[in-house]
Amino acid sequence: MSAIFLRLTQAFLVNNVRLFALTLLFAVPLGLVIAFGSMSRFKLLAWPIKIFVWIARGTPLMLQILVIYMGPGLVGMAFGWPRGYGGRIVAAVVTFSINYACYFSEIYRGGIQSIPRGQYEAGQVLGMTKRQIFFRVTLLQLIKRIVPPMGNEIITLVKDTALANYISVLEIVMTAKEYTSSGLIWPLFATAFYFLAFVGVLTLLLSRFEKKLDYFK
Repeated sequence: MSAIFLRLTQAFLVNNVRLFALTLLFAVPLGLVIAFGSMSRFKLLAWPIKIFVWIARGTPLMLQILVIYMGPGLVGMAFGWPRGYGGRIVAAVVTFSINYACYFSEIYRGGIQSIPRGQYEAGQVLGMTKRQIFFRVTLLQLIKRIVPPMGNEIITLVKDTALANYISVLEIVMTAKEYTSSGLIWPLFATAFYFLAFVGVLTLLLSRFEKKLDYFK
């Protein structure tokens, strides 16, 4: 039993947690870039980005993983993922990052547009540049407004890392399923405990972070 717990722990930390961390690392800043692009007054830039976000949010993440991983090879592209297991990890991180960046971009966009227009105008009257207005006036208020919806997406990401098993990434759910053929059901329940514990820690951290921003009330 201890050997099974050790293997489950290793699969969760090495693959699920790694996918989670890398996705956040790339998706959080990429989402902001996409948000600015979708709000651009240059329609030839804004509309393709809006259509891309619509497709990413409107199709299953599982399907996106399969298409992004197998697509280059199936259409005969010279580009391909690195060989072996590392290639599957890279494909999964790219897919998760793009997908969640699109969701984050809509949260960013809603937060930015919720800031009263008068604050932008007041900054301009004081002679501030658009960059200064964003970083000194808008950004902290934006963070306060987007923490709850971003927290929901971050928690969803924890669970979505299990979808990487569709391209044979040996994450914790796939590892637990290997034992069901021998009649063991408890590894699946143990898997649920790992996810619940990780989500519980994230929930506490997000709640504390949100309370630290209460001075904006």
